[in-house]
Amino acid sequence: MATFTPDEMMTIAASRALTSDDVCFVGIGAPSAACNVARLTHAPGITLIYESGTIGTAPNVLPLSIGDGELCETAVTTVSVPEMFRYWLMGGRISIGFLGAAQLDRFGNINTTVIGDYHKPKVRLPGGGGAPEIAVSCQQIFITMKQSTRGFVEKIDFFTSLGHGAGGNDRRDTYGVTTKGPMLLVTDLAVWRPDPQTKEFTVQSLHPGVTREQVQETCGWKVKWAQELGETPPPSALELETLRDLKARTKAAHEGAKAG
Repeated sequence: MATFTPDEMMTIAASRALTSDDVCFVGIGAPSAACNVARLTHAPGITLIYESGTIGTAPNVLPLSIGDGELCETAVTTVSVPEMFRYWLMGGRISIGFLGAAQLDRFGNINTTVIGDYHKPKVRLPGGGGAPEIAVSCQQIFITMKQSTRGFVEKIDFFTSLGHGAGGNDRRDTYGVTTKGPMLLVTDLAVWRPDPQTKEFTVQSLHPGVTREQVQETCGWKVKWAQELGETPPPSALELETLRDLKARTKAAHEGAKAG
């Protein structure tokens, strides 16, 4: 079996959740890598949409930001940002929103705004961008991030993007949001899905070589486990080759741009 890193396992496990039928609103970073691996392997028909208004983009390298010219050059079309949000996103035309997070709680609520008190923060983060709208308007949300007690917290410092609120039916009953919300969390250690009733993220499978103890040690709340805990299938040769080639092309292109 080929060797692989926890990051590679995370990206590839996340990519497997996508299909050719999906219209996916893609976040920069790990979500972008996962979505493009899916496009280049098992989901060639997937429609990737980025916040800058690019629709049906097929980048040869991973974008540095939503404004990267690579996205526009390879898109089927590019629309204005107001049209993207009002017609495509808020119109319910996007099946999957793929997000990252700085802080996450057990119900999939996301903080990307500040660490610490809002008025006197320890760290000021990049902010929500379009994530708050993505979180409530896409039919369902997938999240990918590395596990750590700094990121997986009992209570997030700021609500940037709504997950399942306080759990159960809180998303619908308190906030009037009828989309499904976070339905998948893929980390460098495990695959999580929300409990059907409580909506608390529950570990469904451990990545190869990972223990329950490792998952608990990197999580700020008491972890819930699926009754039948599985093992995530390791990356195939094709998945690894596709991801590594994509990363190598990206590195070469961005280093070339810097040198120029």
